[in-house]
Amino acid sequence: MSMFSAFSRGRRAGRWGAFLVALALASPAAAFDALRFTLQPGESTLQTALERASLLRAARDEGVTDAFEIFTIARAEYGQLIGIFYEAGFYAPEISVLIDGREAAEISPLAPPTQIGTIEVRMTPGPAFVFARAEVAPVTPTTELPEGFARGAPARSRVIRDATEAAISGWRDDGHAQVDLVDQEITARHPANELDAILRIAPGPQLRFGELRPRGQNRTRRARIVKIAGLPEGEVYSPQALEQAAARLRRTGTFSSVALRDAEAANPDGTLDIEATLVEAPRRRLGLGIEYDTEAGLQLTGFWLHRNLLGGAERFRVEGAVGGLGARSGNIDYRIGTEFSRPATFTPDTTLNLGAVFETEREDDFEAIRLRLDAGLEHRYSDTLTFGGGIGLLLERADFGPGLGTRRDYRVVLAPFFARWDLRDSTRAPTRGYYLAGDLTPFLGISDADSGVRSYADLRAYRGFGEDGRVVLAGRAQLGAVFVADLEDTPRDFLFYSGGSGTVRGQPFRALGVTTNGVRSGGQGLAALSAEARVRATDTIGVVGFADAGYIWEGAFTGDSDWHAGAGVGLRYDTAIGPLRLDVGFPVAGDTGSGVQLYIGLGHTF
Repeated sequence: MSMFSAFSRGRRAGRWGAFLVALALASPAAAFDALRFTLQPGESTLQTALERASLLRAARDEGVTDAFEIFTIARAEYGQLIGIFYEAGFYAPEISVLIDGREAAEISPLAPPTQIGTIEVRMTPGPAFVFARAEVAPVTPTTELPEGFARGAPARSRVIRDATEAAISGWRDDGHAQVDLVDQEITARHPANELDAILRIAPGPQLRFGELRPRGQNRTRRARIVKIAGLPEGEVYSPQALEQAAARLRRTGTFSSVALRDAEAANPDGTLDIEATLVEAPRRRLGLGIEYDTEAGLQLTGFWLHRNLLGGAERFRVEGAVGGLGARSGNIDYRIGTEFSRPATFTPDTTLNLGAVFETEREDDFEAIRLRLDAGLEHRYSDTLTFGGGIGLLLERADFGPGLGTRRDYRVVLAPFFARWDLRDSTRAPTRGYYLAGDLTPFLGISDADSGVRSYADLRAYRGFGEDGRVVLAGRAQLGAVFVADLEDTPRDFLFYSGGSGTVRGQPFRALGVTTNGVRSGGQGLAALSAEARVRATDTIGVVGFADAGYIWEGAFTGDSDWHAGAGVGLRYDTAIGPLRLDVGFPVAGDTGSGVQLYIGLGHTF
């Protein structure tokens, strides 16, 4: 039977839909026993596409049992499959859907089957069509049409669609926001197996951005929304600028939904207003966290966040932590911090950050109480590159040395700068790409401290293999150094240690430092390497093998030094907020190891 005749009958039968729903009697639950697809001549790629698109296959997989519902789906199968044939360039296919040997399109809707056993879908693609004419006009000089949209190429319907979208996008990119497809002539010539596709575009005038008109907000000031969006009012219309404006609003976290669309009509002065439909997120959020390290013990964290403190999408966060619970070394430490962020300060992509942190740190080789205050600007240069800088003040009282007999009250003014370049495909579970981060902090000693520069770099790389990146090789390198300042006159917070989940797993937390004149401390130089092989065993469970090594220098890569290494295995359980992590590490080099180390937390180590 011709597909066209079967499909046309199905469309006529559709007029009875509402009547049939009323007449259909309850039928016994009986799913069809078998579903078979036959494509003659067979072509595996095409058949796979047809089966994946099949409504009947979806119904079977979902366990549909009602006979009348299955019958209705079978009648709709003709129209579903014809689109796949058109996508592949076949415009004269034959489709037959047999319900227990009877053509579904020929079964009277007034007498549907009450039981269904076997459904067979038989298909013949017919001849493949090629383009005789492939024309779209007018287009901009820079528009790139699909390579397949040309005379003699396979006449796939998706190529026609792609050509239409390319032509429209070209005009929109050139500022013609109201471009439209006004006419299309698609003619299939069956004896010749050729297809003519003639598309006509109406570009409309080039427009400029008008006003941004927000609506839907309740607590956020309109002027701040306009400022954050940063829509370039008066400049030539650009879809990219529109997308950037929407992204800026989403990044604030103040809105759970952001939708920007063009106004229905342009203004008389050649500008086009943009309507922003916003839905505000809940203003407050609470969070709790837990992490365990065999050596460092249990750490509990929590935070309270206000997403819109002053009505201008300002974020205010208070966080606290208690660490060292049950630790083998060190004592219980406390930390409390606050952070205030104001987006769109000076430019739409610049955020003002104010922060304060008070913490205690009591380790085997020193005890410290410190307060740090920071003010800075963070600029998002692109989707992948962010940088910034500011000024800060560090007040630290530290006791160290034999019997902790040496006390220093460090007073330091800071001028931190940082940059992040994130080229990963995912921040939660990357399978490919790179991540590079670095900071450079010149500091001026006011009391008990030298002046100098602290630098740190973190480089990560990911490479996936196999289907959907089921195997991922990940690597990390960390480099740190403190220049100019003497070791003893450097705040303890600026020094580097190795050991623990952040550097070398399998070695105790901060196990590796340096000893100078009988005083143990962190060093002024750090190099650490980590490698992981991540294998996804199921959709939610993964296994990991890892190896880490760390090197500490007394000076900035000079003076006395030592190194150690560790290795181990881990499990990952994927959740909506990131993978739960369980790592078991063992020391493999160096003399700082003390047996098996266990690490539990949320998220990959890097």
